[in-house]
Amino acid sequence: MRVLVATDKFAGTLSAAEAGRAIAEGWRRTAPGDTVTVAAMADGGPGFIDVLSASGVGRLQAVTVRGPLGDPVPATLLLDGTTAYVESAQACGLHLLADDARSPWTASTFGVGQAIDAAIDAGARRIVVGLGGSATADGGAGLLAALGATADVALDAGPRGLEGVTSVALDAVRERVSGVELVAAADVQTPLLGMFGATKVFGPQKGLSDEDILAVDRILDRYVDAVCGATPAERRVADEPGAGAAGGLGFALLVLGASVRSGIELVAEAVGLPDAAATHDLVVTGEGAFDYSSRAGKVVHGVAQIAQRSALPCLVLAGRVDVGSREMRALGIESAYGMVDYVGEEAALRAPAEQLSALAARVARTWSARWE
Repeated sequence: MRVLVATDKFAGTLSAAEAGRAIAEGWRRTAPGDTVTVAAMADGGPGFIDVLSASGVGRLQAVTVRGPLGDPVPATLLLDGTTAYVESAQACGLHLLADDARSPWTASTFGVGQAIDAAIDAGARRIVVGLGGSATADGGAGLLAALGATADVALDAGPRGLEGVTSVALDAVRERVSGVELVAAADVQTPLLGMFGATKVFGPQKGLSDEDILAVDRILDRYVDAVCGATPAERRVADEPGAGAAGGLGFALLVLGASVRSGIELVAEAVGLPDAAATHDLVVTGEGAFDYSSRAGKVVHGVAQIAQRSALPCLVLAGRVDVGSREMRALGIESAYGMVDYVGEEAALRAPAEQLSALAARVARTWSARWE
């Protein structure tokens, strides 16, 4: 039996590569005769650069940029000819902050703009920006500021700094990115504003209360007017799928003429996942929490779609499974297994690699036998 393991990271515990190795080790323990191939995956969020680099894409260049709260942080550009890959989470990621240090009112995407600026200096004419996992809710204002935008308020101080904004000048930014193709590799198709917008959907995980969410959305609404204009036609870009990705970084990139692509599709193409799937019998994917957010744009859904195109069953191994069987089937998943269901949350968090490996060994007893 030939098994293709294509997992996302298990946030806070295992990288995508570590998770893949753990699953492969457990599977081989039960079914040593099976061929197990591991392909780490990412959707544009944390791990985007690592996964692409590990697959042999480009060369790495270290840069230092401003973190979400202003402190310098290391970041890495992946340069492949005239194409550069930038991971926004390296500059403004939620993982950079301790739980008690989250500050969504003041967190900025300025460092992402600095990384794009550095990529242009390195000769890039096409820049792919991975979006996801941000600690920010500034609508990409910081990114625009780093590339030369000016306004009648502070663009680099989070949504708090945007209060009262009436005008944003983008001429310098447009000149800086002139002749550069921008691509937003998004992990979600969320618009910027409203009930299904970035602040409402992702604000709580960044530390925004219900009252904060309404206030930030009002500020971003005025910010859209200042950037785009007040008419529905001018504001339409804020409603585009992906405009709300990474706390509104997608909006800023769209304003600069970027195209939006699914991050998982882009990574899958780069690592040759569709071709690999065609030569295997079973696909196994996974992530820390298989839940409602695992739908369109995320690794699990993207890998399942690739498996479907090759008429292969797809399994999910996760830390926790919060998806019912009906929704699971709609996503193209045959079965899902969670570590928490077998060993409890405490054990799963204490030894994630060992427990994931044990879960894979258990699942292999069922699935490998089908091909014997």
